[in-house]
Amino acid sequence: MLREKRAQDIEKVLAKYPPERRRSAVMPLLYIAQEEYGYCTPEAIREVAEIIGCDPTEVKSIVGFYTMFYEQPVGKYVIDVCDDLPCALRGADRFVSHCEKKLGIRVGETTPDGKFTLNTVMCIAACDRAPVLQINKQYRYALDEQTFDRMIDELP
Repeated sequence: MLREKRAQDIEKVLAKYPPERRRSAVMPLLYIAQEEYGYCTPEAIREVAEIIGCDPTEVKSIVGFYTMFYEQPVGKYVIDVCDDLPCALRGADRFVSHCEKKLGIRVGETTPDGKFTLNTVMCIAACDRAPVLQINKQYRYALDEQTFDRMIDELP
């Protein structure tokens, strides 16, 4: 199904790699699959494995290793809050607790309406601007409870 729906995107990715290095396209193809299905479904993993000519277990191991790939449905907005040491020293734990209260969910959960998923992640390379988070991979810096609340309330 992915090959039919996203043939042009897949071909564009594969064109960047010599045929003998097709397996190197695994991550860009997983992004396409995740974009199409909302997360890396078992079917998506099998399809990507077929496209690059490897075992689905290898593709699954990549999905399981990287935090930017999701193995279950996520909300329209995925919020990744850094809780690594520099952010922790600047109040990340308190900030995460506030996020949980505001959204009415715990880390790793999605709101009942499917709008938000809240995660904590290790280091998103913005230590100097902590606490920091990403919403759908868009950075938001130097946050406090009020700016988080405003940001959430303004999302469609």
